[in-house]
Amino acid sequence: MTLSQIQQEAIALPERQRVDLLRTLLDTLPPAGIDISDQEVTAREQEMDSGVVEPLSHEEFVRRVQAERGK
Repeated sequence: MTLSQIQQEAIALPERQRVDLLRTLLDTLPPAGIDISDQEVTAREQEMDSGVVEPLSHEEFVRRVQAERGK
């Protein structure tokens, strides 16, 4: 069976079964953002220390995300 055939079969499933399939597939993937390298952390710290980027408070981050989502 090809990927295209699997996709067509999955799309034809009832919504509840598609949701269950999606959850099962997502559970097989590694968590997002877990493997951030030490080099990435150092680079981000240097950007903040040098003033290239301005850090956000948690409250400001949440406010911007909610505004972006239209809440």
